[in-house]
Amino acid sequence: MSISSAETAGKTIVPIGGQAKKNQGWNRFKQYYLGPIIAFILFMTLWEIVPTMLGLKHFIFPKPSDVYKAAIDDWSILTAAIQITVVESLIGFAVSAVVGILLSVLLASSKIMERSIYPYAIILQTIPVVAVAPIVVIWFGAGYKSIVVISFLIGFFPVISNTLMGLNSVDKNMDELFTLYNASKWKKMLKLRIPAAMPYIMAGLKISCTLSIVGAIVGEYVAGIGGGKGGLGYAITVAAIQVKTPFLFACGIAAAILGIGFYLIVGIFAKWVLGSWHESAMKVER
Repeated sequence: MSISSAETAGKTIVPIGGQAKKNQGWNRFKQYYLGPIIAFILFMTLWEIVPTMLGLKHFIFPKPSDVYKAAIDDWSILTAAIQITVVESLIGFAVSAVVGILLSVLLASSKIMERSIYPYAIILQTIPVVAVAPIVVIWFGAGYKSIVVISFLIGFFPVISNTLMGLNSVDKNMDELFTLYNASKWKKMLKLRIPAAMPYIMAGLKISCTLSIVGAIVGEYVAGIGGGKGGLGYAITVAAIQVKTPFLFACGIAAAILGIGFYLIVGIFAKWVLGSWHESAMKVER
């Protein structure tokens, strides 16, 4: 063995690929994260400076520092409202997902049923929720039940629409192959149509999960109750009446963060379901 080989044998050699991996990570950071981070910093800076330059009062247009202070001062109220809205939204979303998928499978199994029932689902979606909400309150009373029903009504249509589209978009050749092997209608549904519709179902769930929060907050405007049992919608209503604009902004930002969180969780679930076999969720090598 040569001297150079002996010296090399006693040392830990850092592979060239390590530096390449670091460069790849930095490039990925620049491509996906650096731009949004810079934009966020610029936006927050302008938001802090512009109201001060224009001399706007905090109850007209609060600065980020005012919103932060209001959130800290009323933290107990804000966290309690967030928890209530999360529970209402989760229940509304879960019901809309289960009912929407099951009803879509039922409609897709019969063209007569689809033509008979689906138009009414469209009509229900076109009715403004603020017009339906008072009726829901009369039927179910003020509080959780009405809010969950309103959340369900808003989140229901994207699920049924996307799922039904996916169930009706099966590859024609695969459908004929199943028919050739004398597969029953329900076997074809379970083995072919539902798996083929999974990307559409996941897209519908991503839309529905954010709309369920909107529905819960709208429901809280109409059917919300106080006494420590009011969600973000109720907190926003009270803040608007009391002209607590910074806290109103804090509630709105909290609602937006909830929507983003719901979307990311459903996105992770969709990637877990589709990641091993569908092109939309698989990593693309560049």
